[in-house]
Amino acid sequence: MQNPDRLPPRDLPRRRSGRHRNPLSFDSYVGTPALVLAVPGACANASSDEPEGGIGRQMADLIRSYRPEVTIRFGYTGGDRYPLADALADLQPLEGHPLRGVVVPLLTAPHAGAGSAIRAAVEATGADVRVTEALGPHPMLAEVLHLRLAEAGFVRADRMRLISVVAPSTSMTDGVIVGAVGGPDAVSAAGVTAVLLAARLGITVLPADLDDDASVGEIVGQLRDAGCVRPVIAPSVVGPEFSPGRLQELAQRHGARPSAALGAGSTIAKIAALRYAEILNTLGVETPPPTVDELPAPVGSRHRPGS
Repeated sequence: MQNPDRLPPRDLPRRRSGRHRNPLSFDSYVGTPALVLAVPGACANASSDEPEGGIGRQMADLIRSYRPEVTIRFGYTGGDRYPLADALADLQPLEGHPLRGVVVPLLTAPHAGAGSAIRAAVEATGADVRVTEALGPHPMLAEVLHLRLAEAGFVRADRMRLISVVAPSTSMTDGVIVGAVGGPDAVSAAGVTAVLLAARLGITVLPADLDDDASVGEIVGQLRDAGCVRPVIAPSVVGPEFSPGRLQELAQRHGARPSAALGAGSTIAKIAALRYAEILNTLGVETPPPTVDELPAPVGSRHRPGS
């Protein structure tokens, strides 16, 4: 018979493995390299509603809530303020460290210009880092785009239902263009986001290259041929890649309304933290785990000599 006065055992929690493992977790024995956020473009001057360091500092603070044990830095690929090279300056190879840092581009899709700038900064500093893939395509990007459209009153805040008893207002859109920046690969990634966003909204959503005026005009024409009378351009960019002024001009030229960029947010920060964990888990596969002889000696009353 068990003693009812005895306290239950207090076992240490065990990390779940396999398909149900937390995607934000990583193999701790490979160390905790610094997370360096590479922000495209130059750092804008701080304004009353934006802290010093711009969106780079905002995102670094948000990512820190997911990775409090990791040193998080940020740097811009252009300009003289907060250059990426400074964030990589002291991350040269060090004995006993399989990797000193992981560079996460603050981009929703591949971008040739930003990618070249990141590689140049890594080569110039000799930093022992790995560069992750872009943040997208990822299902959570469609979620953030949906949120930005809802904030502007262009779509419903919740997912589209099969039956709606409330007539949509004249401000709501009946067609969305997911704008990409960075070339054909970026448009391809935006196409994935467009499919996911269309499933959420129940309306036509198509991708287009914001740097190609003819591409935007062609997609707007396709929407109008399909009966769309209130098109909206939703830029699938975090912010620095395409200025709001350029987006406003593009939308006016094609008779559409612009939505806000994704901006800094906890969902974008979570995707960046996931990219970081993916690199470390890959490194863990390549790096053999420590042997029994390499592990530190156990300490505590249970492990005293002669006990």
